[in-house]
Amino acid sequence: MKQSVLLFGFLTVVSLWPACRRKTEEDVVLETIDTLVRLAEKKDVEPIMVYLAEDFGDFEGRDKNGLRSLLASYFEGRTGIVAHRLSARIIEFSAERATIQIEVALSSGGAEALRRLVRISPDIYRVRLDLDETGGNWLIGYAEWSPVGLDALLPESLVELKKIFPMIWTER
Repeated sequence: MKQSVLLFGFLTVVSLWPACRRKTEEDVVLETIDTLVRLAEKKDVEPIMVYLAEDFGDFEGRDKNGLRSLLASYFEGRTGIVAHRLSARIIEFSAERATIQIEVALSSGGAEALRRLVRISPDIYRVRLDLDETGGNWLIGYAEWSPVGLDALLPESLVELKKIFPMIWTER
């Protein structure tokens, strides 16, 4: 009886330990990125805009309205979007500013199930975001992205992609 009580206590402490850790600002930045990924899957343009600073700009000179138009046209032509954040690296971090690099795999329509079956890889993008902490929220001030091939993925992205799409790779 005493052993089962001790075992129960030990298991309770071990299972609750991660929840007891204080959330860091780095955690909040990564949660913001994950929220944006989920909003993209829902094709919710306006909630995404809430995460952009008023003076937002991207690598092609688009402002907030320009990005709104780009996202709306991208979402309009797709029946469904599935996004997987493969990796996230915080490049710079201070109390009020962060630069993060993420890699994201995107599929749309029925392609997600099809790609798993026929070994077609998703579209993968490397994204750099500069975020500023404003009023308790992390807002994107600058963004740039480019497509990435399987041969250029970060190692941690490749591990995640293999979990999501195990049929893509044959042993080389």
